[in-house]
Amino acid sequence: MVYARRIAECGSVGEAVALLKDTPYGHDVRRGQSLAEAQWAVLATLLWHLRVLAGWLPREGGQMVRVLARWFELANADELMYRFAGGEAEPEFTLGSLGTAWPRLRLCGSLPELRAALAASPWGDPGGAGRREIQLGMRLAWAERVVAAIPQARSWALGATALLLARARLGEGDGLADKARARCRVLLGGGALDASSPGEMVERLPAAARWVLHEIEDPGELWRAEERWWQRVEDDGRDLLTGAGFSAGPVLGAVVVLAADAQRVRAALELAARS
Repeated sequence: MVYARRIAECGSVGEAVALLKDTPYGHDVRRGQSLAEAQWAVLATLLWHLRVLAGWLPREGGQMVRVLARWFELANADELMYRFAGGEAEPEFTLGSLGTAWPRLRLCGSLPELRAALAASPWGDPGGAGRREIQLGMRLAWAERVVAAIPQARSWALGATALLLARARLGEGDGLADKARARCRVLLGGGALDASSPGEMVERLPAAARWVLHEIEDPGELWRAEERWWQRVEDDGRDLLTGAGFSAGPVLGAVVVLAADAQRVRAALELAARS
């Protein structure tokens, strides 16, 4: 947190990157990188740390890290779809043994091919071949997997799902595909799907999910909910780090504290760029 503050106070991206390369993020951060390159490098370093951590853990712990690391496969799929649309995608993240289906997904050349590959993988059918349908489907599938595999992370996954639903339904004003609605119904119950405001959604959410939208009345304030989500996850993670014995708690705490720090450093780089 200390060096994130120092990075945010830098007068330029170049100055911030020069400072950041001498921190643990120096594994991938290099002098001369642009803002986008440095932000990508921060995440690449996080992934590297997770791969090292998983390599030292017994099989059960490694599987837990692999479930949490599915975010990077999501990010790779997002960039792949951006490339389908003719955009210049960021480099893919190297998942190694933490990958779920990426070696097959990366060979796809179209959205229908990607949907078919997902349907034949542990991700399952996203419910449509549109870019938004695939993005939502993968995120909801990830939340389902976290809830099923990591009980201590259940509230985080449900809170993230509630925030995702609020953005899709209330922030963007778009409907959800049948598959996405079914997944939200399993995770959050059916009432939240038809709420007309964040406040109404809170009343219909299960207790384990409503915290993220507490006192959020307007869709334009959902950014506050995202900040709350990260703060809750980091605070819970630090509590888990203090646990003793050979339980999964300290490992889970380490993963989410590292992730929260990477998020903070990426934001600090953005602030330095605006300076």
